[in-house]
Amino acid sequence: MSVRLSRLLSVLITVPWVMTVALTGAASASGQPGDRITTNATYHNDAGVVGADPHVFFDEDSGYYYAYTTKGADPGYRFGIYRSPDLVTWEHVPGGALDVDDGTQWGHDWFWAPEVYHNSETDLYYLFYSARLNENVAEHFRHPDFEEPSKLGVAVAESPRGPFRNITDHPIDYRPYDPEYHDVNQIMGPEQKKPPETLAEGRTAPLGTYIPSIDPNVFFDDNGRIYLYFSRNAYRNWVWDHERGKYIETSNIYAVELTTEWWHDPTGRTMPTVRPRYVNANKDPQDPPGVRKDGFTPILNYRSDKQEWENAHVNDYRESGGELKDRRWEEGSTVVKRYRNVDGKRVPVYYLLYSANHYKSSEYGVGYAVSDSPLGPWRKSDDNPILRQDPRLPMYSTGHGDVVRSPDGSELYYVHHGRPSPTSNRRLYTERMRFLPEQPDVSGAASLAIDQSVGDEPIPSGVAPYSLTTDESLIDVGGREPTELRWTVSSAAGAAMDLSDPLNRVAVTLGPSSSVVVDSDADSATVSGDQAGVTALTLRYQRRRAGGDHADVDNIFAAGTAGERHEPVAATIPVVGCTSTITGTRTAALRIDRGVICLKGATVTGPVHVASGASLVAVGSTIAGPVRARDAGSVWLSDTTVSGPVDIRGATGLVRLDGTTITGPVAVTASPAAITIARSVVHGSVTLRGNLGERAISVGDNIIDGLLKCTGNASKPTDVLHPNSVHASSSGQCGKV
Repeated sequence: MSVRLSRLLSVLITVPWVMTVALTGAASASGQPGDRITTNATYHNDAGVVGADPHVFFDEDSGYYYAYTTKGADPGYRFGIYRSPDLVTWEHVPGGALDVDDGTQWGHDWFWAPEVYHNSETDLYYLFYSARLNENVAEHFRHPDFEEPSKLGVAVAESPRGPFRNITDHPIDYRPYDPEYHDVNQIMGPEQKKPPETLAEGRTAPLGTYIPSIDPNVFFDDNGRIYLYFSRNAYRNWVWDHERGKYIETSNIYAVELTTEWWHDPTGRTMPTVRPRYVNANKDPQDPPGVRKDGFTPILNYRSDKQEWENAHVNDYRESGGELKDRRWEEGSTVVKRYRNVDGKRVPVYYLLYSANHYKSSEYGVGYAVSDSPLGPWRKSDDNPILRQDPRLPMYSTGHGDVVRSPDGSELYYVHHGRPSPTSNRRLYTERMRFLPEQPDVSGAASLAIDQSVGDEPIPSGVAPYSLTTDESLIDVGGREPTELRWTVSSAAGAAMDLSDPLNRVAVTLGPSSSVVVDSDADSATVSGDQAGVTALTLRYQRRRAGGDHADVDNIFAAGTAGERHEPVAATIPVVGCTSTITGTRTAALRIDRGVICLKGATVTGPVHVASGASLVAVGSTIAGPVRARDAGSVWLSDTTVSGPVDIRGATGLVRLDGTTITGPVAVTASPAAITIARSVVHGSVTLRGNLGERAISVGDNIIDGLLKCTGNASKPTDVLHPNSVHASSSGQCGKV
């Protein structure tokens, strides 16, 4: 008979690859208690990515989430691979997980339900999957005409992008056998769709059948033990339903414990095997030598824990006029572990999510079961299904997903497949998943909820802060040749957003007005034209909302009682026709009498004076002396260090101090230009006085050691939700900046 294993004792030995749910607080922005980073970015399920049976994991080495799907591979490959910085904007990885021509393929078709696990110690990635044999069928299933001979395979790679290569050219050496099953297919007609009419007739069928396996799921417990969950194909598993008085072909979920040697093999050449106690556990003493009949542990089945929602297809034979079989499905499992406090002790609780009913059905959905041991007994939740087709939402046939944490570990998500219409292909959806300890089940375990949505939802915690970087810090159009500019938007983990995805966009603006032409696409632009003075090219990261509009994305920094500080995910680059460009060291003072002098990664060992009508643009440079400008055009200092005061009077062009450190006071007076002082450190006071132009004056996100004084300006200075840190006081028009 089949093996029912006893409960396991939980030994609390933490291992890094366990899907144990221990939610943490959000990441700290500055390392200070209470500091946190969020964003106003949102996502919505736009059903833009084709995929089925998704398995998702976060790859810390690359900062990307990787999703592996039954569908989505390029021709010549099995299993689609996608990557995402945020669990939402998925970028297709060319090719697929398995190369069909690599010489190791034992499967013929029905390549289903891939799952990938990363061992951080060996840095190897293991792909588990199911496929159907077309050779040696009788060797594995006794009957050469066995219609659904599905087995489980394992491949390995050194990268989550693959290519994965089968460890061996055969499936896992595991032959699960059910000795108590009456194999009624042997007494059924040639179409194999109508079972015996009575239980008595069914019991005349020969005993015993080998079990076809699909939908593998590997659970790494935090005591170091490894479990393989899988679904027994509904095929050749006709179960008598006493209430309905007929046979129904049924899919169940089983499990075995695996050995661990394969996981710790640094070469990745060891095939996973089941624990010895399963091998031949169901063999009869009368069986001839060489026969394998392995055991298994039943996990979920309808008969022992009946739920009505799983009965959507029990009358399909009659309703289809004999085209379909009467069937039930319990498959697509994924297991997570959580701890709860009972009388001061940490008690483990295991949750198994599964899908029921046919994947094309409107009744297809997700339920869960709970246990205090990986091998059960399991009890289904009374709240099932917790994910199903909602008539209020354009999301159909929802099921078979995977549980994954947000980047900072504070949230859980369920990534599953569904359809945007009843007839479309399956697509990927991402939903927030929550444990509800305030709503426990009968055993005291927290209940589980999945928040199904196609509206705007907060981006997963820990994706932010975003960064927008460019490959050029200055665009010089003075040479009359077009300049190429490329940009990247990255997550906090350093993973690049796919800017060709319709959910992402970088808006490009140029101003003040200019004769320069900018021809842009998703992640680059060509800048051409003749620019006499200085203008600004601004890039602003945006995300599309569910309503179709795009919204600017900010990083939001909050530190205790200091309030929120919004930082646009943006970059502003000077566009200028440089009269001369200095890139090395100038061992003297610099006087600019005409045109535009550009400093790019330069060092000036003396003061800089900008005369009437002339302009200075310095990026990534060092100036060992004061900067003074009188009736100049533009003064632009970006990511620059100035050892001395900055005094700008009467500038007619752009004035911008951005990411600059200044040892001394800053004064901008009588200048009608747009003025920006941002992200800078000023070791002195900042004075803005008598600037009578109508253009905006912004002073935000600065650290100012002295006073911040603003008087007589036509435009009132603003910090644009980026408060300054002023060590002395703010006064005048800057009293609240």
